Amino acid sequence: MEVIVDRIAREQTARLMEAFPMLLELVRPLPVRVALKVRGRIVFIDPADCVAVQADGNYVFLWRASDSYMLREPISAVAKKLEPYGFIRIHRSVLVNASFVEEIQPYSTGEYGIRMRGGKEYTVSRTYKKNLRSLAAFWIGTGSFFTD
Repeated sequence: MEVIVDRIAREQTARLMEAFPMLLELVRPLPVRVALKVRGRIVFIDPADCVAVQADGNYVFLWRASDSYMLREPISAVAKKLEPYGFIRIHRSVLVNASFVEEIQPYSTGEYGIRMRGGKEYTVSRTYKKNLRSLAAFWIGTGSFFTD
């Protein structure tokens, strides 16, 4: 009986040891910096410093409060990479850092305007207005914030 218990314990330990690296991957914190290849050099930035990303043709501009970086990458690829850092898509050519959004204003056209910290304003297209719900953990007030 003791031999069976030892064998079962060894098998369970072996399975846990196999699963351990995968568990570590799940709890590994996200890197604090993002590397950008810009004009033949690599620049490290903190995604929390980025206000918005805006597409222009085959390029995207990564905007910070004091400067910007031009990258040759589709906005969809950038959106996928920056989503874990709190970026939301508000237009087919614009992503914003949710932590910089200060105000939402509905327009009569069904679109919304958002004002960012620092005064920059963007239009939220009807296609992406559902993403605005993720700007706050909860909403307080009467009535519906967003008309569907």
